[in-house]
Amino acid sequence: MRIGTFVLAAQFPGQGPGEALHRAVRSTEAAEESGLDSVWLAEHHFVPYGVCPSATTLAALLLGRTRRIRVGTAVSVLPNHHPVALAEQAALLHLTSGGRFSLGVGRGGPWVDLEVFGGGLDAYENGFPEALDLVLDWLREPRVAGRGERFGFREVAVVPRADELLVAPADAGPDTAGPGGGPEIVVACTSPRSVRLAAARALPMLLGMHCGDEEKAEMVALWRTAAREAGHPPEVVEGAAHVSAGVAQIADGAGDATEMLVKTMPGWLRQGLDAHVTVDGRHRVMRDPVAYTELLCGLHPVGTPRLAADRLAATAERTGITRFALLVEGSGDLAATEENVRRLGADVLPLLT
Repeated sequence: MRIGTFVLAAQFPGQGPGEALHRAVRSTEAAEESGLDSVWLAEHHFVPYGVCPSATTLAALLLGRTRRIRVGTAVSVLPNHHPVALAEQAALLHLTSGGRFSLGVGRGGPWVDLEVFGGGLDAYENGFPEALDLVLDWLREPRVAGRGERFGFREVAVVPRADELLVAPADAGPDTAGPGGGPEIVVACTSPRSVRLAAARALPMLLGMHCGDEEKAEMVALWRTAAREAGHPPEVVEGAAHVSAGVAQIADGAGDATEMLVKTMPGWLRQGLDAHVTVDGRHRVMRDPVAYTELLCGLHPVGTPRLAADRLAATAERTGITRFALLVEGSGDLAATEENVRRLGADVLPLLT
């Protein structure tokens, strides 16, 4: 079981972005101190839901602040980036961190970001497979040319090569190896289409915190079927290290953790989700913040250490997923977040070994 944190750098009502980012940095340092496996960084633009606009930039800072923990993006929104530029950053972080970087990529949403960064709606609706394949080519080949509908350029040398890592991290296993020895690549999947796309390339999935165990198990089963159909060998199909996103809040009383999150998270969710603007004016259906918070508390390790460990173990048994990225900043408070991380390491991890 590999337990990590999911960092949104959430800006709660009454807070500034600096406070949210400071909490993101401190929670990562606390995660390493507490023996957690990884930290996964979200990327958002123009909304207080998360105030980190570049997950790779924040990853670079955190890799420099830490020595052991794996740092990943969850996710870098591919339609907002040129895939070669993103792949170059991934190779750089992989090499300079000794192999501790994971690149998570996703399609994002139909947000105004597409207008600002020039990708356009077509990049969101149709361009993800081409962009993903260009990232993969860059991380496994010595020379790459752009031959797709969106990205066309002459063949150029790949510098630096992601497979030229001199010293691998001591705890790196086969489940964190990327294409050709480069950084691990993880794909955020929210639909059967994206599951099949990831499976065809034998890339592990990042599954969202709004999904329950049954839905995640179905997505893992679909991934395995599609990966076998694509011709990937059994050891690759069975050994894929998918990641399950969730929420964690540890408390002594059975209802104390839920009570805290129901008090704090809806204000942040309402403020953050309401700020999203679609690029084409399409209708958006907003979740009720209180009901959504209650849903998350019911799905994930929110409660006593024993309850948290049991829920993580149950998810692993039902889905086959043993890697977790858990939102730990739901209180909105720095001291409470650090204590939450500490308790994950000190009180929950021992129950999972």
